[in-house]
Amino acid sequence: MPKGVVLLDTGPLVSFLAAGLKHHAWTVAEWKRLRPPLLTTEPVLTEAAFLLKREGRDADALFALLERGVIRIAFSVQEQQADLRALMHRYRNMPMSLADASLVRLSELHANSEVLTLDSDFRVYRRHGNKVIPVRMPN
Repeated sequence: MPKGVVLLDTGPLVSFLAAGLKHHAWTVAEWKRLRPPLLTTEPVLTEAAFLLKREGRDADALFALLERGVIRIAFSVQEQQADLRALMHRYRNMPMSLADASLVRLSELHANSEVLTLDSDFRVYRRHGNKVIPVRMPN
């Protein structure tokens, strides 16, 4: 069980809600170990809703997780826009999505956090310029 805050990325959110996806079993097992709320951002929810729809799934489950307090939006893009812009500029050759930038910034705001992700780019991204971002991801 993680000691700090868990920051939720799009991949594990979609995989948790959509049985049959590649990492569904791993994600379900991880969620059982975690203590809510998992913190996330509106860009992550936007991506998740889009990907669920693309998989033929409904986005209602996203709202249910929010209503039950399992996930919580812990970030304002408007308030963090300068830092998000700087991060996206720094990683422009990757390219970094707004959802990824929002989670990197959220990890800067929550020093004792780890990102629950399926995205190997989080092994490259750094918070505060040069600090490794702790991640929880499948091997």
